[in-house]
Amino acid sequence: MRFPTDENVIVGLERADDAGVYRVSEELALIQTVDFFTPVVDDPYAFGQIAAANALSDVYAMGGVPKTAMNLVAFPVKEMDLSILRAILQGGIDKIREAEVVLIGGHSVEDKELKYGLSVTGFVHPRRVLTKKNLRAGDRLVLTKPLGTGIVNTAIKAGLADAKLVERVTRTMAALNRAAAERLAAFRVHACTDVTGFGLIGHLAEMVSGSGTSVHLEAAAIPVFPEALDFARMGLIPAGAHRNREFREAMVDFDRGVSRERQDVLFDPQTSGGLLISLPAEDAGALCAQIRQEGGTAAMIGEVLPDPAERIRVG
Repeated sequence: MRFPTDENVIVGLERADDAGVYRVSEELALIQTVDFFTPVVDDPYAFGQIAAANALSDVYAMGGVPKTAMNLVAFPVKEMDLSILRAILQGGIDKIREAEVVLIGGHSVEDKELKYGLSVTGFVHPRRVLTKKNLRAGDRLVLTKPLGTGIVNTAIKAGLADAKLVERVTRTMAALNRAAAERLAAFRVHACTDVTGFGLIGHLAEMVSGSGTSVHLEAAAIPVFPEALDFARMGLIPAGAHRNREFREAMVDFDRGVSRERQDVLFDPQTSGGLLISLPAEDAGALCAQIRQEGGTAAMIGEVLPDPAERIRVG
């Protein structure tokens, strides 16, 4: 299938990335993305915040600044009270305001299944676009949010997560990737993506494929919700994690010491996950320190290897 394009498309459908990028001038390019999904938490206001943060994240992952947004809503008018919709939209608006983004419109449809998200447009300099496809041997990998939200959300649906855990995971999913993204301009970042539905392994696999490099992950260095390991040990694994494993496990080598539950967390589909950043070793420590000083999460979780086999090794 041939897609319409022109010479100003910097990132388009010819390669899988977090958003599309279109050059407007020598100094300005537009980043465009869209994302929406069904509720991952029971609280409608929190769901609105999470969905908005998730959609905005793609712009941050491309090295840009989100500027405008439009609501996307599917709502079962006959089955749900409109107060639920108002709470969702308020959560989204508050998160958009936090990001200093302008809401300029939207579209809604009646649907049997509730869905909410945003179409987002951002700005970036054409020569400062970050993509997935630029891993370099010797780089370190940095992750800016803990893993395990998909497993924890499965436990929440089963009534096994306590209120403190629900609040902690909800706060993490609703957190913008803005603070971490704003730090990237000061460092020599080679590649970046955000970790969402394909899980850490799935999104890292997209970076590794075609790169002519391999990656070694330090399992113990990867931040996770400890409860996610406990729930995974109990078998509370979302269907998406099984699909992610089936799709990508052929290119992954796990050391014997990496437990099955920790493997499951690495395949776990994330909602509004953190940024996964590849940059020189001498820059990675300073980036992590800055993000932590500002109250965020940042961990060096692995290294890019000069191995053309394009494997992911976890030890």
